[in-house]
Amino acid sequence: MSPRRVPKMELNAINDVEDMSTARRTQHELWPLDEIDPKKAKLPCCLVWTPLPVVSWLAPFIGHVGICREDGAILDFAGSNFVNVNDFAFGAVARYLQLDREKCCFPPNLAGHTCKNGYKHAENGTAVTWDDALLSSSHHFGHKSYNLFTCNCHSFVANCLNRLAYGGSMGWNMINVCALILFKGRWVDSMSIFRSFSPFMLVLCLGVFMAGWPFLIGLLSFSLLLIGWFLLGTYCFKNVLEC
Repeated sequence: MSPRRVPKMELNAINDVEDMSTARRTQHELWPLDEIDPKKAKLPCCLVWTPLPVVSWLAPFIGHVGICREDGAILDFAGSNFVNVNDFAFGAVARYLQLDREKCCFPPNLAGHTCKNGYKHAENGTAVTWDDALLSSSHHFGHKSYNLFTCNCHSFVANCLNRLAYGGSMGWNMINVCALILFKGRWVDSMSIFRSFSPFMLVLCLGVFMAGWPFLIGLLSFSLLLIGWFLLGTYCFKNVLEC
């Protein structure tokens, strides 16, 4: 008796189920992470933030951002053609936010995407693990020129999150990365708060004492110009801030 031939459509359905099962196994076979230890700069799968010299003295909501590997090592785009590894530029971590790897998309193939942006995700670059995404972004930014206003540390972190399709989104950029760490991040300790805001308060008091209210108007104008530049560059003139 000859074996029954399986219809092609049935074979395709079986293959799709197997691909989905593989994707689920990949998605859930995530090894446990070590405990967060900010004092040793070990923050597995975290976004990290620290104030920038001079810039944060005038606009304390602006700082330097990095993203951590699964072993806790910090990666940050710190200069042209240079991604720092485990040596966070501009000082110790002041704020951090641990991200959930379960919210990432690690597709073994095009059929294994768990996000809703399968083709776009594949076109822009995917990853099979958290560290794989960070490594790919590091290679990409290893050939990029650093510019505070167009291609900076926030651009690097956004690129990593887009490769991960974190939260099912491919729309990570400077603005929402900044908002994520500022509004959801945790302070390391009270000294981090003091270190982040004391220069700004000192500049503010000195400026008001020496120049009066015009200094406040100038400082507010500076902050609004920065915010306006990044908002317009991100959402209205996208080519300006793409890197």
